[in-house]
Amino acid sequence: MTTRDALLAVAGLLAPDVPQVVAHAAAAHDDPEAFVREHAERLDERGIDEPFPLLPWIALVDALTDHGLLAEIDWKEAPDEITGSLRALRSAPAADELWAELARSELPTDEFLDAAGNRLRDTGTVLAVLGIESDCYPLVLLPSTRADDLVTLAAAAGFTAEVC
Repeated sequence: MTTRDALLAVAGLLAPDVPQVVAHAAAAHDDPEAFVREHAERLDERGIDEPFPLLPWIALVDALTDHGLLAEIDWKEAPDEITGSLRALRSAPAADELWAELARSELPTDEFLDAAGNRLRDTGTVLAVLGIESDCYPLVLLPSTRADDLVTLAAAAGFTAEVC
């Protein structure tokens, strides 16, 4: 499997019904110079003004965000804010009691994510972080049966995904 194939497999895994996500990641991989020109304003918000190895992964993160499939949270975000962001994702399980319980937490962000990940597993969902070498956490939710696939495919693409 090529790195491109692995990247597009991750995109398809996280956005199975949104082909635009796959296309966005493919565009960043296939012609990074053109991608940076075409998306200069959005990339400027991240301080990106030229192609670099992480660009296709950043493109995937942005596309997932645009389609309600990723929540990017700050490293010091409050648990109720994190919970609200996760609950709003299209991939979030309908578990009102769980979300309410998580929102009441007072744990620091890293500990909260581990606790939330453990609780979400009970619903058949995993919480994962797509590593973008930043002080934020790009968070996705996916079926627990696909967690190993995400981690393996991300590594094959040259990027990092970690299950909480």
